[in-house]
Amino acid sequence: MSLLRVVGRPMLASMFVAGGLNCLRNPGEVAPLAEPVVRPVADRVSALPDSTEQLVRLNGAVQVVGGVLLGLGRLPRLSALALAVTLVPTTLAGHRFWDAEGPDRSQQTVHFLKNLSMLGGLLIAADDTGGAPSLLWRGRHAAQGLRRDAGLVRRSVRATARPAAAAGGLKARMSACKPGR
Repeated sequence: MSLLRVVGRPMLASMFVAGGLNCLRNPGEVAPLAEPVVRPVADRVSALPDSTEQLVRLNGAVQVVGGVLLGLGRLPRLSALALAVTLVPTTLAGHRFWDAEGPDRSQQTVHFLKNLSMLGGLLIAADDTGGAPSLLWRGRHAAQGLRRDAGLVRRSVRATARPAAAAGGLKARMSACKPGR
């Protein structure tokens, strides 16, 4: 693993571990801010808990687990994607600069853009194969190799079938011409 990945992943993950722990410990502080975003989502997705505090805790738990996994380099693509999914409602709930006024508006705009930047970093991390080919590339490459091998077998069979058939036909004629048969 490259030095950039060893250093960069924990740095990217640190904010999620800290923020996730805060949401797990004190969901009541975040729940009022999350309500405008949580309610429409919870009404549409029946599998989610009804309580805003429970959803804040769930989001925090995903952030802690995803952050730890990303920081350790375990399942980095999946954990980066999970963190990206949790970052969207967190940003929409916590940094509503369009509703803020005065100096708070510029501060919320900065935080919104910071989260947007982190989302970009997470999307890059989710796409990073660590120098190894992706599963899609490996599948395409294997299929290409199989097609090439099948073509070689087909050409080989064609090249040897005609002479073999001719030799077999000649042998059959010669055995038919032998005296005593």
